[in-house]
Amino acid sequence: MSIWDEIKESFKKGSIVTRILYVNIGVFIFLRLADVVFKLTEIEPTVWTYPLYLFSIPSDPAELATKPWTLITYMFTHFEFLHILFNMLWFYWFARFFLMLYNEKQLLGLYITGGLAGAATYLLAYNLIPYFAHQDHNILLGASASVLAIVVAVAVTAPNNEINLIFIGPVKMKYLALFTVVIDLISVTGDNAGGHIAHLGGAAWGWMYVMAFQKGNDMGKFVNIIIDSIVSIFKPKRKKMKVKWNRPVTDIDQEYRDQRAAKEHEIDAILEKIKKSGYDSLTKDEKQKLFQAGNH
Repeated sequence: MSIWDEIKESFKKGSIVTRILYVNIGVFIFLRLADVVFKLTEIEPTVWTYPLYLFSIPSDPAELATKPWTLITYMFTHFEFLHILFNMLWFYWFARFFLMLYNEKQLLGLYITGGLAGAATYLLAYNLIPYFAHQDHNILLGASASVLAIVVAVAVTAPNNEINLIFIGPVKMKYLALFTVVIDLISVTGDNAGGHIAHLGGAAWGWMYVMAFQKGNDMGKFVNIIIDSIVSIFKPKRKKMKVKWNRPVTDIDQEYRDQRAAKEHEIDAILEKIKKSGYDSLTKDEKQKLFQAGNH
């Protein structure tokens, strides 16, 4: 089996955590290779030819209207190595905690809806808040909003669960989530303002998701319904096969067959008598047996 075949098999049989990791890493490698090609060929990239721009959310609503798919693709898109490294490490750690409390479909639903919440917060901030509205064209990329939604959901569901941090030791989930949110709050006017705003949107969604779930509402359920519907369209329909079940013959089965054979032999004898002597030659008992056989 080739390396590519092993990767495909691992993706096919892997958990939702494995699949999300693979998609993020695959997009990262593709974008880096595309960048190498553009630089070697000295082709000037544009918003319509450069993959990074085609996968990232633009802050301009008019441009976003021409690239609506970026609302989904951005949350799987990374360009800097440290960006994808830290995002995927956080995702891996907290996805494992999440799956102790919820299931895989709920993880995927929260990842997607958390990313959408982050995108919505980013777009609203860059078009409604004066400080951001006056800034130049900006793009949003990365899984941070999705990851923060998962982090906060875990912290709200199991606030006193602990995670061991290097050089620090055990830290309760609620304090780690609170620290992360505070850092994002004080960083919204920094160099990566758009990213921190999206983080806050994802974090808020993680909290709302748990609050709704505790009341019996799964706000990410529609994501799986849509995905399942799309998959069912391309999934080949299996032909129904009739399976014969050869059950071992028991003593009861054999007795039943013997009795049935005896009855059939008896009816054959009655029918033969009718041929020779007519129906009126039958006894009352023979007529009754023939009548019962005709009703089965």
